Amino acid sequence: MDLRSAIKEIRSGQPRPVYVLYGKDRYRMQEFFTSLTDQLLGPDEKELGIVKFDTAETLIEEAVLEAETMPFFAARKIIMIRDQTLLAAGKDSKLDHQPDRLLEYLKEPCETSTIVFLVQADKLDERRKLVKRLKDLDVLLMFQELEGNDLLRWIMKRAQSQGRELSEDAAELITIRCGHNLQQISQEVDKLCLYVGDGGKISRTEVDTLTIPSVEEDVFALVDAMASIQTKRALELYKQLLLRKEEPIKIVALMARQFRIMLQIKELEGHQYTPQQIGSRLGLHPYVVKLSAEKARRYEASRLASELSRLAELDFQMKTGQIDKVLGVELFLLRMGA
Repeated sequence: MDLRSAIKEIRSGQPRPVYVLYGKDRYRMQEFFTSLTDQLLGPDEKELGIVKFDTAETLIEEAVLEAETMPFFAARKIIMIRDQTLLAAGKDSKLDHQPDRLLEYLKEPCETSTIVFLVQADKLDERRKLVKRLKDLDVLLMFQELEGNDLLRWIMKRAQSQGRELSEDAAELITIRCGHNLQQISQEVDKLCLYVGDGGKISRTEVDTLTIPSVEEDVFALVDAMASIQTKRALELYKQLLLRKEEPIKIVALMARQFRIMLQIKELEGHQYTPQQIGSRLGLHPYVVKLSAEKARRYEASRLASELSRLAELDFQMKTGQIDKVLGVELFLLRMGA
């Protein structure tokens, strides 16, 4: 089952007797569950209409028994079951669950009950009879982490739902600073929406002003300064990272990653790859590819390879105590600008 079909069914007032939510994106799983309860229960029905279980603490038979019981003071009952063992791959339960009890229930489920599994795992164990049956019923909903344009659209839609307009380049900067963490992204978008007010527009300027740059972004700026032979600027950025208690070894690792990305982009561009193809191949956002490609053009491939080798040697010296960590990075920056 796909997510859109599930939402359409629920909005039409025809939910299925059971749904299984699983995957890496726990935020959207919870968002789906909240939307389901909003559609099926009135504001005054939620307290009595939602019953929660956890298979780590309670046998599945008890949840089934609850599903078989008619709801009180609510038109429908939603049985929410958190699970890490009954359906998940590679997990064993300490409790003696009887999944056949649920299989029997699914033959003739209660019309006024909806069971929703929130599986805290990236995949299900499809060898299990219960999982196979649920798959046959077409009630499995996988929540993968949003990437690329899908993530940008999600960000822009969240702002739009609050009566604000958020530009695509603003959304791109948010993803650079927050990664794929929808919890953090949603908080930042809500903060920006509050800042610009009803009907306001959120541009890259607002994002740059109100959100905190990530360590990766600061290291990117540091590499950019080195590429532009702005040694003083590079040293200032490095000192700012140290003031934020960032570990020099981590900074070196991130610098190496950026040089490696530039070298890979340079090689792929030589084979006529497009930015989208490069992003897909390297697992990077096209916007990051674009910025890295601009920096890569300032270097010969041999120079990038040489700097990578020097960073590897510096990493070894720092970890073996052959050189002071803070001083080692400073010397590297000075030699690059020489």
